[in-house]
Amino acid sequence: MKTLVVYDSAYGNTEAIAVAIGAAVGGESKVVRAGEVGPPDLGAGDLLIVGSPTYGGKPTPAMLSFLDRVSEAAVKGVDVAAFDTRLSSRLAAVFGYAAPKIASALEAKGGKLILPAEGFLVMGKKGPLVDGEMEHAVKWSGAIRVLHPPK
Repeated sequence: MKTLVVYDSAYGNTEAIAVAIGAAVGGESKVVRAGEVGPPDLGAGDLLIVGSPTYGGKPTPAMLSFLDRVSEAAVKGVDVAAFDTRLSSRLAAVFGYAAPKIASALEAKGGKLILPAEGFLVMGKKGPLVDGEMEHAVKWSGAIRVLHPPK
């Protein structure tokens, strides 16, 4: 299984989650920042996992740019999953989170969402991650492995 984990990160929290997911999904995985993904990266995998910090209720501008650049041909029929990092507050919940928007964008281009979008909690705007969230990322990756086992 070839997995591409694409992320954006403002303070390193989303990057840490992306790296943990990339290591835990098994098979051959590549973890890359959204602004550094090239066309060869997108066509080479059979699982695409995309994550961003929640920024005003949506993905970061860099992630939105990545999602705009992704062609239908690169995603159509590919298994996809989405995650975000987020604050745990009522105010944040009112505006929404990045992961469901990422998942919708990938599905709109023909990606096959293999499980619901997932959020990982940070303490404050800059973090750090809430205790247990790295373990949460590994557990979520295990669910991905069950639905998309390494070949």
